[in-house]
Amino acid sequence: MRLTLACGRYDRTQALLDGRVKIEGIDELTYLALRPGETFWRMLNHEEFDVSEMSLSSYTILRSEGDERFIAIPVFPSRVFRQNAVYVRADSPLCDPRELKGKRIGVGDYQMTAAVWTRGFLQHEYDVRPQELTWIVGRPIRAIRQPQDVRIEALGGSAVLEELLEQRKIDALMSVMLPQQLGKTVRRLLPNFREVELAYYRKTQIFPIMHTLVLRRAVYEAQPWLAVNLYRAFVRARDVALRHLYDTDALTVSLPWVIDEMERSREVPWDYSIEGSRATLEALVQYLDEQELTRRRMDVAELFAPNVDPALGAYLNATAEER
Repeated sequence: MRLTLACGRYDRTQALLDGRVKIEGIDELTYLALRPGETFWRMLNHEEFDVSEMSLSSYTILRSEGDERFIAIPVFPSRVFRQNAVYVRADSPLCDPRELKGKRIGVGDYQMTAAVWTRGFLQHEYDVRPQELTWIVGRPIRAIRQPQDVRIEALGGSAVLEELLEQRKIDALMSVMLPQQLGKTVRRLLPNFREVELAYYRKTQIFPIMHTLVLRRAVYEAQPWLAVNLYRAFVRARDVALRHLYDTDALTVSLPWVIDEMERSREVPWDYSIEGSRATLEALVQYLDEQELTRRRMDVAELFAPNVDPALGAYLNATAEER
């Protein structure tokens, strides 16, 4: 069987890309190492791949609308905290997220997963509701309806959000990319973001998920075993990457204290399972519902292929000692 797979080039997927990890039952794998934006657009608009990385918020929104073209498995190639991704001008008087009330904040796309998580922690950790800000978006909102009482202004022409921040036309910027002027004329709203993010994780057990992995529904229905074998292969590839990072003979990453960083980060596991990521997944479907981006609050279980047994996920994501 031949399979086309579009996913980023990450340490946790490299073993699939270079062939060290095989997908059982697949004779020929075409792995297209594409950037997320291109992958999402080509899959959503043209269904070009058998399997692909996918924005978890976009996928959940589609499923809530009755779009059944894709089915996900609990593989999460991209996870990242977003408290570090809110920026203000270096001379801004803003020092606390609570001070964003009544302000104008720029965001690339209102429905993108990073923005959903940002609005979620602003509301639930700092009591700043989406309705209390004006959202300046790089692209028009794509949702089933305009969220009620939320002020959204779409940019026109060639305006750039970072430039608007510099020009004082917006008060803050939520960006998945580092601003070019960070450390010069732009700073993070939360300079102690690592401390804040760790405290947030300890309080909520939320390690935000950005992307999942989806199969075209037709491929899944024709070969349902593929979901299980893909899941196993992605777990193995992740584990290969984590073991590789622990090579103290010759560091595999150009960071002098990478081993210490690995030790410090063990508290926050890169989990590939529904149960191990339950708090995160439940929070996301809650935020999407609260922010009126889904037609209804989705049940986490209905998002994922039912034959990827939760018990298998718990076993594969356990440590060797636990097994």
